[in-house]
Amino acid sequence: MIKLAFTCGDINGIGPEISLKTFNQYFDPERRKIFYFTPKNSFEKVSSEIKPEFPFEIVGSIDKSNKNPDLISIIDIGSYEINTGTPTKQSGSASFKAIKEAFESVLKTKCDALITNPISKNAFRLAGIDFTGHTELLARWSNKKRFLMFFLSEQFKAGLITIHIPLFRVNKLITSKRIRDAVEVLYQSLKKDFNVASPKVAILGLNPHAGENGNIGREEINVIKPAIKKYDFVDGPFVPDAFFGKHEYKKYDAVLGMYHDQVLIPFKMLNFYEGVNYTAGLPIVRTSPDHGTAFDIAEKYIANNLSLAESLKWAEKIVLNRMKQK
Repeated sequence: MIKLAFTCGDINGIGPEISLKTFNQYFDPERRKIFYFTPKNSFEKVSSEIKPEFPFEIVGSIDKSNKNPDLISIIDIGSYEINTGTPTKQSGSASFKAIKEAFESVLKTKCDALITNPISKNAFRLAGIDFTGHTELLARWSNKKRFLMFFLSEQFKAGLITIHIPLFRVNKLITSKRIRDAVEVLYQSLKKDFNVASPKVAILGLNPHAGENGNIGREEINVIKPAIKKYDFVDGPFVPDAFFGKHEYKKYDAVLGMYHDQVLIPFKMLNFYEGVNYTAGLPIVRTSPDHGTAFDIAEKYIANNLSLAESLKWAEKIVLNRMKQK
């Protein structure tokens, strides 16, 4: 049986809604035990509209919870003001506390995997929390300097060399060390987390036409090619538009892109509802939906929970793969 720690995400967004929808669909005591870290008042508000189709308890900490998988344990992190559809200081504080408590439950092996709902960077800022997102926060807490934002789907898997970086800064951050770190984290994750015996990785160029032999930029020649030269499992750098246009990604176990939208645009075109965000390189397993808080549809109860459901499935696959290697 796998133990999963879910966070509520921003309580003013769709996280609480898609959580209950997912719990209703995937409550299965024979396969998993679910712990849901959320303010009690948020759970009660949403459950008045989406009726829980599972038995549950509400407790103040995971240590006070019933370990019986026949019910879902709602871990009450305190009462926070709800202002649906708006990022606030309160919602930023609540989402942060849920992440912290759930992360600690996995780090201390009380749970096997962490599944996080979408947070708001604006709400984090209002709450005085100086992190741009889950990936950077969890890496800091895990004391890991080498990690990778990695997107998962059955269609293809893709990682990022740079994450939440303005475009005008990207080229300065494309260094040999950053590329090698990403390649090595990706390689180990493919083997350990996804059971790929001999990973094959494609890397994209930074510039249009991958620099066109130095005529539209020299990063491919000066940085990317030398960085990957020693890795016989890495091909590239490829011209990004042609690479995706010709479906070359199907030949590889994973793709490494230079910056956020270079990878996320094709990934979301193929996997808009079912894509999953995974943080590779951490000692814990963490997945999340590949979408945001969707404040514009919060409390309309029309949100699609497929990405969160896929996050559950991928988390369980990775946990099982890691267990096989112990």
